[in-house]
Amino acid sequence: MNPDNSEETRWFLETVHPHERSLRSYLRGSFPSVRDVDDVVQESYLRVLRSRLSEPVSHAKAFLFTVARHLAIDQARRDRASPVDVRQDLAEMAIIDERPGIADVLSVQEKVQLLGEAIAALPARCRTIVILRKLKGMPQREVAAQLGISEKAVEAQVSRGIERCARFLQRRSVFSYYDEKA
Repeated sequence: MNPDNSEETRWFLETVHPHERSLRSYLRGSFPSVRDVDDVVQESYLRVLRSRLSEPVSHAKAFLFTVARHLAIDQARRDRASPVDVRQDLAEMAIIDERPGIADVLSVQEKVQLLGEAIAALPARCRTIVILRKLKGMPQREVAAQLGISEKAVEAQVSRGIERCARFLQRRSVFSYYDEKA
């Protein structure tokens, strides 16, 4: 379109441009996968104007919406065929995988298994008290009442049990459950 052609400009401003709001609404509602509605609208305007230069456009609104619909469908097809995921913000992308590696997972599993063996190696009464107090989180008073012993005895058994478990793990080169460098 020649910028000096005021007749074409007037036609566009009076016949095509007033439908912009409804065109955008139509595109967003009918084609939610369209990434950039602005591009579709601008390309639609351009194609309508080019068509107008070659032959008269009798129903501008219908023609505009038809052109926009075809452009939106083409864009949706291209996006579906393309394996590329286009994103507006690169910050949305998970670039670094922060999940623990297989070695870390296996190490934790091995430590849990060794801790289970350490607890199983405790004397029966000590094992029961450690399980109730430390693994099940039962209050010291309840453990004492359930087993019919004093709270001091529960405290002593828990202390001995933890100490024995720590020695068991150290003999197997596990010095800390959390920190490999310890």
